[in-house]
Amino acid sequence: MLQSRSSYPPQQGAITPSLASSSEKSIPTSLTPSNVRAPVASTRKVTIYDRNLNRRAPELSFAAFAFLFNEIVQYSQKNVKGIQEMETKLSEYGYHVGQRILELIVIREIKNAKRETRVLGLLQFINTSIWKSAFGKPADALEKSKDQEDEYMIIDNDPIVNKFISVPKEMSQLNCAAFQAGIVEAVMDGCQFPARVTAHSVPTDLFPLKTVFLVKLDPIVIERERYMR
Repeated sequence: MLQSRSSYPPQQGAITPSLASSSEKSIPTSLTPSNVRAPVASTRKVTIYDRNLNRRAPELSFAAFAFLFNEIVQYSQKNVKGIQEMETKLSEYGYHVGQRILELIVIREIKNAKRETRVLGLLQFINTSIWKSAFGKPADALEKSKDQEDEYMIIDNDPIVNKFISVPKEMSQLNCAAFQAGIVEAVMDGCQFPARVTAHSVPTDLFPLKTVFLVKLDPIVIERERYMR
């Protein structure tokens, strides 16, 4: 907003205009370099919160992700007494990440998004959109259990979280993909399809890191599915 000349504080060496009498007209003086204020440069740094949420280009290198996840595993290992407790901790960390991933995906796809009302539709959404957004590629397969009505399986032949994790022999049953299982569980809960999700190693000659994520649905979900048929 423009200010009158009298609002500027007097400066040394600058002419300060006096009030003119009723019989005289004030003569405007030109601004000189000495009393022109230089613009103040903004010192506020741009943070991750200032970035466009619709930006889909990868912002984290694979090496950086591997380093960060290794730190998570080492931190989790310090205060646990067994393999099951450690997998529970990794799942809890993944759950917090999954809540934020779901929120981000919904914001990005708000124009074309629809609310999934069936289990299969939601699992396909996790198998493609969620997996690709979090790990750079879709999951390798989605299967339904032949024996149990409330169980589905998401298969990842080469989980990104296990690529640079060296598991000692005494902890051979540990699967750090429990972190990914926590992400899936968070998405299921966030979409009102409560379930328990666990990670199980199923190594093969071709895929030694192959992992099956077992999704066991809450009974209320099965009852709702029967009602909607």
